[in-house]
Order: sequence, then structure tokens, then C-alpha cells
Amino acid sequence: MNDALPLILSIVGVLVVLGLAVPLLLKSRSKKTYTTTRDANDPVIPSSGGTAVLDREAGASTDDAGPAAPAGTVTEEPLEDLLPAAPAVEQPAPVAGRMQRLRARLLNSSNVLGKGLLALLSSDQIDEDTWDEIEETLLLADLGTEPTTELMEALRARVKVMGSRDAGEVRAMLREELLKLVDPTVDRSLDVSRKADRPAVMLVVGVNGVGKTTTVGKLARVLVAEDKDVILGAADTFRAAAAEQLTTWGERVGVPTVKSDVEGADPASVAFEAVKAGIEQEVDVVMVDTAGRLQNKVGLMDELGKVKRVIEKLADVDEVLLVLDATTGQNGLTQARVFSEVVDISGIVLTKLDGTAKGGIVVAIQRTLGVPVKLVGLGEGPDDLAPFDPEAFVDAILG
Repeated sequence: MNDALPLILSIVGVLVVLGLAVPLLLKSRSKKTYTTTRDANDPVIPSSGGTAVLDREAGASTDDAGPAAPAGTVTEEPLEDLLPAAPAVEQPAPVAGRMQRLRARLLNSSNVLGKGLLALLSSDQIDEDTWDEIEETLLLADLGTEPTTELMEALRARVKVMGSRDAGEVRAMLREELLKLVDPTVDRSLDVSRKADRPAVMLVVGVNGVGKTTTVGKLARVLVAEDKDVILGAADTFRAAAAEQLTTWGERVGVPTVKSDVEGADPASVAFEAVKAGIEQEVDVVMVDTAGRLQNKVGLMDELGKVKRVIEKLADVDEVLLVLDATTGQNGLTQARVFSEVVDISGIVLTKLDGTAKGGIVVAIQRTLGVPVKLVGLGEGPDDLAPFDPEAFVDAILG
């Protein structure tokens, strides 16, 4: 028994040593700093215990207060220090000069209204067949029957008196008559000034497919460029991803969006919350995007009427903009009539007014509704929306 005692004591001693050494070893292996045999210029492969960054210069220190780390040492740094910086909020293009840029785009498009009229009116002989062609050109440009008749009578009288086919004189005459139809005297300003105790409230309506939500996003950029504080309301709760689309537009220029996380939520409720937030945050403008169709049995127009009534429990609606696709021609006029009967349209936004011969729709819509075109879009870029300028528009048509 006495002979076995030293052996037992030796075994116990070994176990004690192992018991102390193993935790120390494990603790050492769990440290955030470790040594690698990789070259200092190799790409970093993060460790499983966290994100690692490679010290790329021999002897460079990863901690100003600590000793220099040897070349090839990989050290742990806080994750937030390694993430890419959040993208900077975009600065929208200035509003001034936008119509000139858009005019250049229209000049290069396939709009044939002005060019066709100039060619016909400058011909050596203008007979009845020529006048028939002029009338057809105007009607194909969606000018409308009544404005076409007015313009034809004015052109006939002035050509007879003028007795000249000089291209410059013809162009000046045509410019004057077209400008009368577009009517530069109409007030096309947007009511986006903050009131005494509330923001200006704008409702944007239109059928699906005309670029309504995109227009709201672009208009937010216009207002931000004018130093306005804006809140967006995503009241198109029935179209998939409409709220996300609007939110993305807002985030690009630092504008918040009020939306519902529930698809198919009550649009009027979302609009109400957006205006409420605008009042509480003392912003300048609240813009509410609305549905172009509904997936239930409630009529679209009834729903829009409800949205407007609910908003007006908090504040007056100062602007109701109807978005129309210029390429739809007379169908756009039908849409305009229906919407105007429900929500008192105060202005028109014409999108896709490029690459077409539909420039006359500007006149037709204004005549039909007695409402001015206030904004036009001539492209897909985020800043391709501009206040409508009658003179720049007519000059673009004439080329």
C-alpha cells in the first residue's frame, strides 16, 4: 500500500495540472487577436468569432494607445467601424432651368405637330387640300375639335392677310396663335406654402399606369430643391409595393413617408395619419399618394372622396393634382372628367410628353376641365419633372 502511494500522488498531481491548464488554453484560444502566416497584403478572411481586419503595414498599430502589431497580425475591430457609410442624401437639381432641359429633349423627339404645321403653312400654294392636312395634323395631335376649329379660323385669316410664305413670318404667326390656345395668363403655381398653423396639403390622383407614385416622388424632389420640408403619405394601399416605392423616393432626398404595414389598409386612415404627422412636425407640405384602382367592392371615386373628407377633418386640401399620361390622348380626357367630378382637380401633371405627336393634349385638357397643366414630365430621370412653361412648350413644339 505504501509502495502505491507515490504513484497515486503523481497521478493526482498530473490531473490538477491539467485541470488548471485546460481552461487557460481555452481562454487563450478565444482571444480576439490571433496570428496568421498570410502575407500582410492578402485579403482579410473574418474569423468565426467576429469581423477581422488585416493590419496592412508591418509594425502598424491598430490601437493608438497600444504597442505596434507585427506584420501579418489580424485584430478585431468593432463591426460598426467596418460597415460602409450610409449613402448621402441626394441633392435634387435646381428647379430653375428644368423646362429648358426638357425642351431640348422634346425638340429631339418625334413630335411632328409644329414641324408639320410649319411645312404646310410655308408651302408655295395653300389650297383646300392643304387646309385639310393642317386640320388633320391638329386633330392627330389631340388638340381637340373646338380648339382646332379656332386655330384653323385664325390661321386662315392671318395667312390671307399676310400674303407671304416666309418661314420666319409663318413661324412667328403660328407661335402666337398656339400660345393663345395654351394660355400663358393662367396661374400655374402650386399652393405649397405653409399656412399659419398647418402644412399645405396636396392630394395626387390618377389611374394606375400613368406614373402617379413616381410623380409624387419626383415632385418631392422639386419641393426639396425649393427648401421645403415635406412628408409623404402612402395611401395607395392596394397596389403591391406602392408604399415601398414611395418610401424609396423619399429616402433618396431625406423625406419621411407615412405608411401602413398592412396591405389593403384603409387609405383614408393612412392619409389622415400623414397629415397629422405633418401638423405635429410643422412641415411645409404633406403629399398624399392615392390608389388608381381598388381590390374590393368600393368604387374608386367613392374611396377618393372619402380620403379627401377624412383629411379635411384636420386640414383643408390645398392642391389636388391629376396625373395623366400624355400618350393616352382622348382617354386621358375621359379620366380627367371623372376625377374632376369627385375631388375638384386644381392642376394637371402630364407625364410622358416626349416622343409623341400628342402635344395638343395640353390645350384639350385645359379647355375640357378649365384646369391648368402645372407640371410636365419628359423623361425617366429623377429630376425630369418641371413646372409647365407655356412659351418654352410652344417653342419646343415648333422646333
